[in-house]
Amino acid sequence: MNKLCLGTVQFGMKYGINNQMGQPSEEACFTILDTALESGIDVIDTARAYGTAEIVVGNYLEYRKCHHKVEIISKLRPNVIEPNEKDVYSVIRRELEESLKRLHVSQLNGYLLHTPEYIYDERIVESLFRLKEEEMVQNIGVSIYNMAEGYEAIKRRVDYVQLPFSVLDQRGSQSGFMKEAKKEGVTVFARSAFLQGLFMMGLDRIPKHLEYAKPYLIRLEELIEQYEGSKVEFLLQFVKCVKEIDFLVFGVDSRGQLCEDIAAFECDMPLERRLLSLLQEAYSQVEDSVIMPSLWSNGRKAE
Repeated sequence: MNKLCLGTVQFGMKYGINNQMGQPSEEACFTILDTALESGIDVIDTARAYGTAEIVVGNYLEYRKCHHKVEIISKLRPNVIEPNEKDVYSVIRRELEESLKRLHVSQLNGYLLHTPEYIYDERIVESLFRLKEEEMVQNIGVSIYNMAEGYEAIKRRVDYVQLPFSVLDQRGSQSGFMKEAKKEGVTVFARSAFLQGLFMMGLDRIPKHLEYAKPYLIRLEELIEQYEGSKVEFLLQFVKCVKEIDFLVFGVDSRGQLCEDIAAFECDMPLERRLLSLLQEAYSQVEDSVIMPSLWSNGRKAE
């Protein structure tokens, strides 16, 4: 059964296309973390690239003295390895040591490559395995965007793979990647169930440069009408029904949003098989410019 993993990108920066609250205060983040732990969520996902998120999480762990109650996953700073770097291991070790210091822990449960292309670099992967052998981290892996990177991760025999997965982005299941990952003992983390908040926006608030996404969203609204629960339940139950997913990584802006998401995830209103089939059929081929937020920022549809 898949579980929830609290993402913390919102703790360190204003994040998400539908974010109307901005970056929460440290006090608000502490309240969110308190509620998460009280609700049984004991895996926290963060990254050096998430602004001050590592610092906020570290301050919380230190203040609450609850290091033993949680498992922390962080990520190597993106594009930190220079092309001509001769001592890759030392660079990665230094980055990991800095993350450990910010988080006030002596070991991470997981350390992921935040630059997915790094999975093809044998020197980088070997450095991660060396850090694992030195017990600075328990599990190593990569955060991917494309399934080719995921298959390479399986080949490299890493422990963790994090990938985007949502109603619109079903590549992980349709390609057979997640089944193969589980077959090889990889722990699968799915993120972006709300597609950075795009699913929760009213159609009248969709930015002009994302007009081309509206037909997908309109069809989604039509399908949600066939479900008796809320939109949040619909989106989370879709991910929950995929047995190959071990953890759903999700982020929130407030305690209220966290409680809503937990209730939606735990409700016993699974999607009917007929509705699942309709979703799989409707979104079997969605263009990258819709499902990859990195292609939204230029204000025009990516070709």
